[in-house]
Amino acid sequence: MEATVECEANTKHSIWLPMTLAGSMFFILGCITWLNGAITPFLQQMLVLSPLQASFIISSFYIAVTVAGIPSAMLIKRVGYKNGMAIGCAVMAASALMYIPAAKMQMIEIFLFAQLMIGVGQTILQTAVNPYVVKIGPEKSAAVRVCIVGLLNKFAGVIVPVIFAAVVVTGVVDGSGQLSQQQKDIMADSLVMPYVLIAGLIFLFAAFAKLVPLPDLVFEESEGNSKGEIKEALQHPHLVLGVVAIALYVAVEVISADTIGSYALQIGIADYSVMTSYTMACMLIGYAIGIALIPRFMSQQSALTMSGIAGIVTVFAVVMGSNDSFVIANLLLVPFGGPELPDPLLCIALLGFANAMMWPAIWPLALAGLGRLTGTASGLLIMGIAGGALGPLLIGLGNVAGLGAQGAYTVMLPSYIFILFYALKGHKMRSWK
Repeated sequence: MEATVECEANTKHSIWLPMTLAGSMFFILGCITWLNGAITPFLQQMLVLSPLQASFIISSFYIAVTVAGIPSAMLIKRVGYKNGMAIGCAVMAASALMYIPAAKMQMIEIFLFAQLMIGVGQTILQTAVNPYVVKIGPEKSAAVRVCIVGLLNKFAGVIVPVIFAAVVVTGVVDGSGQLSQQQKDIMADSLVMPYVLIAGLIFLFAAFAKLVPLPDLVFEESEGNSKGEIKEALQHPHLVLGVVAIALYVAVEVISADTIGSYALQIGIADYSVMTSYTMACMLIGYAIGIALIPRFMSQQSALTMSGIAGIVTVFAVVMGSNDSFVIANLLLVPFGGPELPDPLLCIALLGFANAMMWPAIWPLALAGLGRLTGTASGLLIMGIAGGALGPLLIGLGNVAGLGAQGAYTVMLPSYIFILFYALKGHKMRSWK
């Protein structure tokens, strides 16, 4: 049998130093994940890619989750959670350096391989740090700890695209007309130093994870094998359903964050490029409220239930709203000097608020009572992140099917309905019978 997992961090040491370690890891994850949205159009322009070819840049990142999920769990069981964080950061840093020859040679194949390997590194890091956050303190307040580190993750998502635009994009090319080879070379050269700095920063975080004097989650040696662990883990319905819930959550998160700009463009909003910031701001507010309310005033289950309901209601508001109505903007934005934006557009942003508590609540509910299976279960949950590759595809298919840009958001309803089911019943299931 695999080792039992025992958390000693919260009894022998203050929880805040372990949280500092975990928070720094979530910040790095946010930097890497949300940089995808900035680098993709940049590479599309530089390499003259079709939209379909450009979509592979993000897809290769998420495909890595499926490929590396279970191997990451096996690795964590062998080396421990802290060492796993260090290894994950080291893989991401080394992968970031691959962008340099990719830029110099201007080859999409090398970029895709670099994205794949960065995805592998973040999968290892995710597999290590998520259960670490859940297990370093009381189970009933796990969602609060996930919220705290999630704030850092989303904050990275707010600032990294802005920094990338300021350091790399500004002044490189104006984006009009066909690029000359000289312009492409300038764009490629502008990537070199930023990625050297990114790699250096992540290597520093790897050293921090390795050297910081904190206890790991303790594994006691025992007999067993990984295939047996996976099979045993799959006997727990609340875990399996949790994996599905994570996949569907990531899908709707990507839709709300990554398609809002495209929708704004289609309805003629001039500042469509900043719309993702609205979704991220709503998510940050949701995290902050979660930290304030859980577990004193609200359980993790209740938070997930309310999130599922909020998602369903908000999707209906997106689909049924009028682009000629500005009620929400006139209440929340215009009085404070903000722009007058259509209600459906702001409702897409409000989906970020509905989504905020899903990841923090699903993780502890799915890992509850698994003990020695926590590592394997975490690997399975991390694989659910691959659901992010489905989100924009589903919206695109909805558009092609004749639902239109606004009606296509109905494809999100089954995801929210399943998440509501998981909150009400799925997480309680301990047998398939």
